[in-house]
Amino acid sequence: MPSATSAIQSRAGTKGVPRADREAQIVRAACEVFGTEGYAGTSVAVVAARAGISKPLVYQYFGSKEGLFSACLHHGGQLLADEMERIAAGDVVGLERALRTLDAMFRLLEPQPWLWRLFFDRSAPREGAIAGEIAGYSARITMLASEGVGELLHLQGDDDPLDVDAMTRAWMSIFDALVTWWLDHPEVTPTQMTERCVRLFTAVMSADAPELSA
Repeated sequence: MPSATSAIQSRAGTKGVPRADREAQIVRAACEVFGTEGYAGTSVAVVAARAGISKPLVYQYFGSKEGLFSACLHHGGQLLADEMERIAAGDVVGLERALRTLDAMFRLLEPQPWLWRLFFDRSAPREGAIAGEIAGYSARITMLASEGVGELLHLQGDDDPLDVDAMTRAWMSIFDALVTWWLDHPEVTPTQMTERCVRLFTAVMSADAPELSA
C-alpha cells in the first residue's frame, strides 16, 4: 500500500465551504495520514496538501498538530465506540455478541483501516489532551467489553467479579490482536475474517476443560 505522503495530489481549495464541512474534510484527510504515517511522521503541511487546503487554514481551525490529532481521535473513537454500542444495544449476548462486534469492526474499518491504528500509535504524545482523548475512549470501550464478558460468563454460571475483570483484559487483547492481524492481511475480506473468528472461537470454546494437576 503506498504511503499517504506519496499519494498526495495537489488540489486547489474551494471558497465558500461551510466551516463544519471544511473541518470534517480536514479531519478525514488527517485521520488517513496520521493512521498511515504515525503521529511523529506526519506534518501539518502534508495533511493540508492531502485535504487540498492551505497549512494556515489547518492551524486556524485546530490550533496545532496536537489539536488536529485530538480531533482525529475524537472522530475515530466516536465511530468505533458508537458501532460497539449499537451491537451492545441489540438482543444478542455471549459469544454471538462478541462475534457480531468483531464483524461490525471489520466492516467499519474496511474502507478506513487507519482509524484503528490512531489509538495504538506509540509516537503520539502520552500526556495532555491527546492522552486524555485516548483514555476516555479506552474507558468507554472497556466498559462495553466488561459488560459483554460479564454476560458471557454469567451464561456459564460464573459471576465472580475478578473472573470478569481478568477475562475482560484478555478479551480486549484478543480483540485488538484479531483486528490488527486482519489489517495486516488486506486480502482477507470482512466476511472471510468473521468466518475465521467463528471457527477459532468455536474450536476453543468447544474444547473440554483439562484436568490440571496441582
